[in-house]
Amino acid sequence: MNRMQHTVALVTGAAGGMGRAHCRRLAEEGADIIAVDIDSAAAELAATAAEVAAVGRVCVTGIADVRDQAALDVAVADGVAALGRLDVIVANAGIYADLGSSWELTDQAWQRTVDINLTGVWHTVRAAVPALTDGGSIVIVSSTNGLVGAASAAHYAASKHAVVGLARTLANELGPRNIRVNTVHPGSVATPMILNDTVYAKLRPDLPHPTRADAAEVLARRTLLPVPWVDPVDVSNAVLFLASDESRYVTGTQLVVDAGLTQKV
Repeated sequence: MNRMQHTVALVTGAAGGMGRAHCRRLAEEGADIIAVDIDSAAAELAATAAEVAAVGRVCVTGIADVRDQAALDVAVADGVAALGRLDVIVANAGIYADLGSSWELTDQAWQRTVDINLTGVWHTVRAAVPALTDGGSIVIVSSTNGLVGAASAAHYAASKHAVVGLARTLANELGPRNIRVNTVHPGSVATPMILNDTVYAKLRPDLPHPTRADAAEVLARRTLLPVPWVDPVDVSNAVLFLASDESRYVTGTQLVVDAGLTQKV
């Protein structure tokens, strides 16, 4: 396939989970990749690069925490210099951690989540937009919690709502350059962000040691389609659509990939 042929895409949070899936899916359609993640994920980032290479595309890796504007500037500039252009920004880096009631969250938990999930997206845009080709695309990965609230995740929901406002503003600012800006809103996705003991315990507080299967029972009751979660590639297919010319007149919108989670009454 060649929907992304002759393009270069920047992906943050690229070392694993949805970020790796985005890199691989865009590469399968012909894109070369600038993959960025934190230093502690360097080995996983190299594995992402290997998956991109396995489908015949080039992957330039960069080490940067999205909270660090200077490091991110360098990673993006080095990637653009190596690959010669930038056509797509996928602001994917994010965390879902330190869950608790709104009034019990610590200042540290709140600030860390907002700094990564919101300010990190802004930093990514600041670093990359000057290099972005006219006619390009920005895809910001939000969440269903960017559309609806969620108990025990005020910091996460607030940050994911906020990036929608940022995306809508960017769509207005960048429209004259024919640059589109949209958000993707995954529900539960089968990645370590959801598939972990902390989330299992939150979903099944009635059990002393809940398992993945126990959590799946709860999550499957929340969706319209008979599945507990979507796979990373399902989100990546949405990212691909918004990155490609197939969505050339789509901007300022929210694309939901949640198996009907936000529509179930």
